[in-house]
Amino acid sequence: MKKKSFKKKIEDKTFPIVGMGASAGGLEAFELFFRHMPSDSGIAFVLVPHLDPTHASLMTDLLKRFTKMEVREAKDGMPVEPDHVFITPPNKDMGIYHGALQLTEPGAPRGLRMPIDFFFRSLAEDHGEKTICILLSGTGTDGTMGLRAVHGVGGISMVQEPSSAKYEGMPGSAVKAGLADYVLPVEKMPEQLTAYVKHFYPKRMGEIPTIVERAPSSLQKILMLLRSRTGHDFSYYKKNTVHRRIERRMSVHQIEDPPTYVRYLQEHPDEVQMLFKELLIRVTNFFREPEAFEVLGREVIPRLLGNKPEDYPLRVWVPGCATGEEAYSLAIVLWESIVELNRACKIQIFGTDIDEESIAQARSGLYPSNIAIDVSPQRLKQFFQKEENGYRIKKEIRETVVFAVQNVITDTPFIKLDLISCRNLLIYLEAELQKKLMPLFHYSLKPEGMLFLGSSESVGGFTDLFTPIDKKWKVFQRKDSASSIQAVVFAGLPEIYEQSSKESPKGIRKPR
Repeated sequence: MKKKSFKKKIEDKTFPIVGMGASAGGLEAFELFFRHMPSDSGIAFVLVPHLDPTHASLMTDLLKRFTKMEVREAKDGMPVEPDHVFITPPNKDMGIYHGALQLTEPGAPRGLRMPIDFFFRSLAEDHGEKTICILLSGTGTDGTMGLRAVHGVGGISMVQEPSSAKYEGMPGSAVKAGLADYVLPVEKMPEQLTAYVKHFYPKRMGEIPTIVERAPSSLQKILMLLRSRTGHDFSYYKKNTVHRRIERRMSVHQIEDPPTYVRYLQEHPDEVQMLFKELLIRVTNFFREPEAFEVLGREVIPRLLGNKPEDYPLRVWVPGCATGEEAYSLAIVLWESIVELNRACKIQIFGTDIDEESIAQARSGLYPSNIAIDVSPQRLKQFFQKEENGYRIKKEIRETVVFAVQNVITDTPFIKLDLISCRNLLIYLEAELQKKLMPLFHYSLKPEGMLFLGSSESVGGFTDLFTPIDKKWKVFQRKDSASSIQAVVFAGLPEIYEQSSKESPKGIRKPR
């Protein structure tokens, strides 16, 4: 029987969709890319250029000169097809849902729009770890936040070598943020893309055994190398997540054999650090799930402050805070709520994470202009300072947050807390560890303190420790129970003592 071609295989089940973004200098970059890209690869391309919203685009006709693939201007509801190129029309934002393109009216005025971020994030949500995005020439930072979402779901990113770009702002921003799996001149991207797809897609469709099935001893050696080089043990992380992330790094290097990847890690210490960061899954943004923060400001904070005296020191812990967006979002909501309640209150937020680079970025409080996607104009004006490279959290908010490197699994936790916000961390941990952390969180909270989880998380069987306040947005209140003390002791978690800070809590005074 004649063996099916690779292209036929991916068409039988799914096919790669590549999102491509560019701004100034983008037409030249697109031209160079498609001059070198085969027209029968089985891959679909969706192009998101920055276009003048007041004029019809000529890009569709221009790109037809450089590829034999069919080039179309996208229409609302149009299904994406392999060996086709789809281009966003002027003055539209474009997303993708179940493989069909969705056009919407721009959600921000000209000059503030981030259409590349919008599409990259949408593609990441739609295609998960199969996501592939390419960022080319352009000014500004559009695309960086989108690539962060791609990284979060385990997708792949290619970024134009900044020195080869006509305008290096966009690719330079992505490279600086550490979000580029491949940094290449445009003419070398097609070869790398087709090689990656051929290596990656059979794995993701179960046609190649997983790393555990092929070489379980190699997996143990990889985890041992991670522990010895970084000091962190990932055996408590969900196995499927760990396996997929290792497979992804192998795919980046086109390494088929797990023992070969073990040798590669031994010979390339930088790759150990890359794998470490891969496993951290730093997916975050300001006001993630906005309705949850509305519930926090409207219901939770008033309950926490209900019968508390003036100048009450409100203590909050954000374990797994990544680059700080969650902690600062909480600080802003707390500030707004306290002012609205006409209260005087001291705030101390502890943001902790195991990644030193993330903590350093969080302390700086500087974020790219793209955060305007998630932060309202009013909040940007009130709580951020515009700078050349983005927005910086204003000093009065930064002073309410203390960031520190900490491993929630092995290091001493904070106690006497009013609120713990541990959102979208538990989903990456095995049930065994979740069962250890819940009693620890209970013990860390003051009586009637609150636990704020991600929408896909729960307290599991610990209904004797927590009672739900908002079931949809996963807000729980601590119950009085002595069982958490015994559970913490028997779990083998670190001894608990009161954490102090060199910085005193900053106060919010009553508005005049």
